[in-house]
Amino acid sequence: MADKPRRANPARKGSTARPAAERTESPPVEPAQESPAAEAPAPITPGDKVKQFPTSPGVYLMKDTRGRVIYIGKAKNLRSRASSYFLKAAAEDLRIRDWIGEVADVDFVASDSEVDALLMEARLIKDIQPRYNHDLKDDKTFPYLQITTGEDFPRVNFTREPLDRGVKLYGPFPRAKSLRGAIQVLQRIFKFRTCSLDIEADDPRWRWFRPCLLASIDQCTAPCNLRIDRETYRNDVRRLQLFLDGKKDALLRELEAEMKQAARDLLFEKAARLRDEIKALSTLNLRGNLADHAQPEVFYVDPRRGLKGLKQVLKLDSTPRTIDGVDIAHLSGNETVGSLVTFVDGLPFKPGYRRYRIQGVEGINDFASIQEVVTRRIKGLRERDEPFPDLWLIDGGKGQLNAALKAFEKLGVVPPTLVSLAKREEEIFVEGRSEPIVLRRRSFALRLLQCVRDEAHRFAQHYHHLLREKRLVDDDAT
Repeated sequence: MADKPRRANPARKGSTARPAAERTESPPVEPAQESPAAEAPAPITPGDKVKQFPTSPGVYLMKDTRGRVIYIGKAKNLRSRASSYFLKAAAEDLRIRDWIGEVADVDFVASDSEVDALLMEARLIKDIQPRYNHDLKDDKTFPYLQITTGEDFPRVNFTREPLDRGVKLYGPFPRAKSLRGAIQVLQRIFKFRTCSLDIEADDPRWRWFRPCLLASIDQCTAPCNLRIDRETYRNDVRRLQLFLDGKKDALLRELEAEMKQAARDLLFEKAARLRDEIKALSTLNLRGNLADHAQPEVFYVDPRRGLKGLKQVLKLDSTPRTIDGVDIAHLSGNETVGSLVTFVDGLPFKPGYRRYRIQGVEGINDFASIQEVVTRRIKGLRERDEPFPDLWLIDGGKGQLNAALKAFEKLGVVPPTLVSLAKREEEIFVEGRSEPIVLRRRSFALRLLQCVRDEAHRFAQHYHHLLREKRLVDDDAT
């Protein structure tokens, strides 16, 4: 049986068979060689990654090889702050050198402002509890922002010993100074009280109470004088809580709706106030560095003990709430300057600080310079219709005290409580008393006076240095 002709295998789909005449000898094929595997791109290091962070405020999160967050921090400038952890100097920093080597990745969460970043950092630390954030602790407890919700007019305050009942707590916060600065910034918007007064809405006697400086500069709605009703004030505090809870967008929507309704109801004053709150919240990132607003810690204990001590030592009818401190600084007999610092409830109140370039005194004359500063301060308070402080503190001895008294006498003003504090023996001179008061070095009252005196001196020296630098620049220009 003849063999059947062999049939060609059908071509694969899509291929075309070539005639035999067109076939050409294929060149010998080289043995296949393994091509090297394509190299994977090197993983980006945390040090390189942070260089791509934005320069805006926010929170950065350090992670280990398993993706666990081991450290959280906040920054005004994310790129700059996060990059500092990966500099050579960081390996020698006692605060981070033991754990920075564990960082395998770093992420960030941007925020609208430094205040937002501070609050976000506190919330994240509380929720995640990173392993190495405990390094921020010192020998004190973490600070909290406390709102006394159980009162008719809730107060907002900084505390390291929060109450167990009747309060709403925010925190803990890693940095006391930043928290104090945030409270100052937020108070300009929500105008809550920070004092320790026990105010009752149905007690008419509060109508005769004299509000402090915060009311005069529109930083508090003065519930102590019943200038605001209980419901309106508590609504302002509720808005503050919305912001602290991270619900800023919802708060802005609420304010805008209320503003439009007030305008429709022809309540233009209310609408204008709401408009200003919306603007302040929307531009929170433009309100400056928190450090500029921070009130430094005066004591490691409650400063109220210092105020109560002053009431007892100076035999005052009531506990002083506001203190003005005055100091003088010189530049080789030229550029004499005066400083005035204000303390409210035992803490520095920087919006109340004033600088004075001495104008009517030639040469070095502390007595005349003090008299000029006190005179200008009295006139300024009168023009702005602001209350006088409960206590004036003059840096110096009996001569400086008498110089301040002359300023009051010439203007026909009855002085409030006026004292001076001499540096060497820390003697307290009081008007109408021949002998000075000498307190124990650990006295809370003395510590408070020292803090006011030292802050006035620092502020005067700072102004003195500014003028000296300006004079040097002017001399170089000529």
